[in-house]
Amino acid sequence: MNDERLKSAKHRTVGVKQTTKAVQKGLAELVYVAKDAERSIVAPLLEACRQQGVQVLEAESMAWLGKACGIDVGASAAAILRQPWTREA
Repeated sequence: MNDERLKSAKHRTVGVKQTTKAVQKGLAELVYVAKDAERSIVAPLLEACRQQGVQVLEAESMAWLGKACGIDVGASAAAILRQPWTREA
């Protein structure tokens, strides 16, 4: 998976809770979920993405996703956020 888009994103969230909130508020443009993330943990996020029509990409691992986000620990989920002026109502 090419992580340049996530690495270079100026606005992003990291973690299931923050990413779910961003999706629910209509701020998420693209969501990444780690392949090895606990499915019961990410299920509410995946449902929110389905309801909001947000594309979900599967990252190869939590370690990879954390590294792509610039943190030293694994991450179950992350999102690239829309620019404030492109937020859809």
